[in-house]
Parts: sequence; structure tokens; C-alpha cells
Amino acid sequence: MPSAREINRRIKSVTNTQQITKAMKMVSSVRLRHAQERALATAPYTAKIEGLLRRLSAASTDADNPFFKKREVKRVCYIVIGSDKGLAGAFNSNINKATVAVLKDKPQSTFSVITVGRKPMEYLKHLRVPVDFKWSGFSDKPQFDHAKNLASKATEKFLSGEVDEVYVIYTHFKSALSQVVTTVKLLPISAETTTESSGPEAEYLFAPDAQQVLSTLVPQYLNMVIYNGLLQSAASELGARMTAMTSATDNASELIDKLTVHYNKVRQAGITNELTEIVSGANALQ
Repeated sequence: MPSAREINRRIKSVTNTQQITKAMKMVSSVRLRHAQERALATAPYTAKIEGLLRRLSAASTDADNPFFKKREVKRVCYIVIGSDKGLAGAFNSNINKATVAVLKDKPQSTFSVITVGRKPMEYLKHLRVPVDFKWSGFSDKPQFDHAKNLASKATEKFLSGEVDEVYVIYTHFKSALSQVVTTVKLLPISAETTTESSGPEAEYLFAPDAQQVLSTLVPQYLNMVIYNGLLQSAASELGARMTAMTSATDNASELIDKLTVHYNKVRQAGITNELTEIVSGANALQ
């Protein structure tokens, strides 16, 4: 049985850990609110661009636009968006499982991987899966320039014919308690992707013409899809970390209570034993 001093030392250790988890919970809670607002703010703009692309692709006379043209799929590019840090519950393991499920049983020559965040990169490295490009250091605070760089690299691979399709794997934020790993097809842009909400369709006049407007709008669409994925992933990471730290803080409180009860019992037993020894000694002297 551990001594009272050892139990007291453990109580102090758990208390220090609890203070850290509580601080991380508070920080994640504050940052989550901002990240959630950013993620929600991009959704209407992205949806509107999707609707315009559908109208533009129908109005364009150039049927061979490379961004819309489907070809035989020989090699696929996957952009995996994860986090740089741990202590976020099942956030990283879920994105890793989804990535492995996609790449399972596929020859390495049939896919290319781009990772965002240190955790997915390290996991794929552990599995000896080659990563063509990797970015890290901004998983919980992405900026639009990061999305532009990713979109530029994906577009370069697609237009050069190095890959025939591009997918984005990220975690969609629903709430602090619920995040869902989502896979979105980025390229080629298909009619299924560019759908608009139900309702009467407005008439559009394009100047100078639909094709030139389309060539300007497509890069914006690609940037926004990836940017939205980065923001959704950031909000999911912070939400998962806040939930994990809340659970860790509560568990620490329960453990401290149990250790305190145990400490009091051991201390009381020690006092009782000392009193017994004193009484026994006094009786022996009589």
C-alpha cells in the first residue's frame, strides 16, 4: 500500500495536470468561436460560386475546358488536411483512418498525396506511404494564401496530366462534439459538384463572354473549396481538443477526489496505529 506521502505527491501531480488541461480547454474554447465563425462565413460564398460555375459551364461554347474535361483515371491526387498537434481526441486518428481506407490496396504508382499538418504526414511516413508535398505550421490558423498555394499545386498536377483527379480529405465541423471526415472531389469540376439551391434560375449576361468569366472564376472556386476545407478542419481540431480537455479535466477531478479519500484513510490508519503503539507502550510500563 502506498504511503500517505506518495499519495499526496500523486495528488499534486494530478492537480498540476488538471491546471494544464483546464487552461488548454479555455484557450481552445475561445479560439473555436472565432474559427467556427470563419468556417460559416465562407460557406455562402463557396455555394454561390458553385452555382455560377454551373451556369457558366452551360453557357460556355468551349466544351474542352481542361478543368471540366473528364479523362481516364490512371493517377489520383489526395490532399489530406490534418493537424500539427495532438491532444485532440480522435481527430487525428479519424482523418488517418479515412486516408488509409482510400489508399488501401492501391499501388503507389496510382496515387499522389499532399498533406497539411504534421500528424498525417508522420502517420503516412510510419506506413511508408510517399508524400509528394507537405505543409505544416498553420493547421489551427489557416490563411487564404495557404489555400492558394495548395490549389496552385493541385492545379499544376492536374493540368500537366500528372494526375487525372484531385480529392480533398478533411474533417467537416458540425459541433464541438461532432466532426465528420469528408472527401470532396476538387478536379475535374463536374455537374454533380456545381449544383445550385432549388428555385427559379436567374438569367445571366456575361461580359466580355462566358469563357473569359469562367477562366477567372474557376481558380477562385478551387481556392475557396480548399480554404473552406482548411477552416472546417481548424474548427474541428479546436472543437475536438476542447472536448478532450474538458473530459481530461473532469477525469482529473474525479481522480483527485478518490486519491484524497484514499489519502485520508491512510493518514487515519497511520494515526490510529501510532495511538495504539503509544497506549501499548504505556501499558507495558505499568
